[in-house]
Amino acid sequence: MSGKKKKRVLIVDDDRNHADGIAEAIEGEEYEPLVVGSGEEGVSALDEEEFDIVLTDLVMRGIDGMQVLDEVRKRSDFTEIVMVTGYGSIETAVKAMQAGAAHYITKPVNIVELRTVLKKLVEKQALKTTNIELKKQLDRKYGFEKIIGNSRPMTTVFKLLQQVAPTNVTVLICGESGTGKELVARAIHANSPRKKFPFVALNCAALSEGIIESELFGHEKGAFTGALARSVGKFEYADKGVLFLDEVGAMPLTTQVKLLRVLEEREIVRVGSNTPIPVDVRVISATNSNLVEAVGEGRFREDLYFRLRVVTINLPLLRERTGDIPLLVEAFIAELKSVHGRNIKGISPEAMAVLTNQAWPGNVRELRNVIENMVVTSQNEVLQVSDIPVSYLDGVKEISGGIGQLAGVPLAELEKECIRQTLALAGGNRERTAKMLGIGERTLYRKINEYGFRD
Repeated sequence: MSGKKKKRVLIVDDDRNHADGIAEAIEGEEYEPLVVGSGEEGVSALDEEEFDIVLTDLVMRGIDGMQVLDEVRKRSDFTEIVMVTGYGSIETAVKAMQAGAAHYITKPVNIVELRTVLKKLVEKQALKTTNIELKKQLDRKYGFEKIIGNSRPMTTVFKLLQQVAPTNVTVLICGESGTGKELVARAIHANSPRKKFPFVALNCAALSEGIIESELFGHEKGAFTGALARSVGKFEYADKGVLFLDEVGAMPLTTQVKLLRVLEEREIVRVGSNTPIPVDVRVISATNSNLVEAVGEGRFREDLYFRLRVVTINLPLLRERTGDIPLLVEAFIAELKSVHGRNIKGISPEAMAVLTNQAWPGNVRELRNVIENMVVTSQNEVLQVSDIPVSYLDGVKEISGGIGQLAGVPLAELEKECIRQTLALAGGNRERTAKMLGIGERTLYRKINEYGFRD
């Protein structure tokens, strides 16, 4: 006997002799029939076990075939239904097929025809099962479809994401500016049990010490000058969802103490209040700075660091996964040509080679910005080397003009242009930009926000 699992067939017919005859005709290595003598018994059988195929008479006393059909559909999208009907009820049988039956056969049942019908339904189910399994495989591989890459470093990231996303564990995402930290945080949320609830993001570096606590925990009316009404904080907004703390390393020490308490007690207290409010929030944080170094220098609490990094995800630099660049380029072209309404059909191998050989200090964000520039400015349907910004061909342009040309230009404009060009030179890396300008990262973030630069 074959080891293949038999298909379970439920035969529902109040003509017991007729039902038993069908069962005997199909019983064997392929099918395992169960005969019941009424629609009521058929529904009871459906409650007790699963069937691959239900073969039901259309006209029965009590619960008829249409009602059996309805009960099957309530319980399973996989089970196939075959209606057995007399010649006078063919019109009703057609209605049954419109309601979800796979086939109908007429009495007296032709066993050869029945076996042919059952065989086709089994093949249909096998194809459906294959498609379901393929979809599961695609989901396992591409469940984080907005994160692009199949290089070894990204394979490691994907495996960790698949393990972490379904849990409630606190995650710390580390990586340079432009590596996609918020994208990863959003992917974790989208693939978690909390996906139906809010994803709330807060950039800790963009806010002053006084404002960040109000943003996180909310405040009561009159809590401070300008607090004209009660305000709900990010933790409350994110209840049952995810709070993403970007650049958590820039958080003031006093706020770090309060954040640690929230993580441990799972409750917040609004600024200006003494009443604790329970919150159910998963915290995902990100940093492009070295928190271990910050802990050693006393700029970041060690206990908070360990609380945030229950699981750490380290995102690779783009230059560490150059094999992913063609995938990223193609994806960005497809996205941006739609956004900007451009008829771009692809990129030449020569242009792709130039892009692949860049250092990309600004990582994926810098690459996307370059592709956007090319898509918007190109006069070609296929992007060429000539469409690549000159700075990526001949080096970064030097600031033109001499000191004499700066006379009379407002200092704010000079500062804005200096920051803009230094950001470009550093490939969007804010930490590197701050060092080049000789200013603190917090000051740089404030200036970026003040001048309205795109992140």
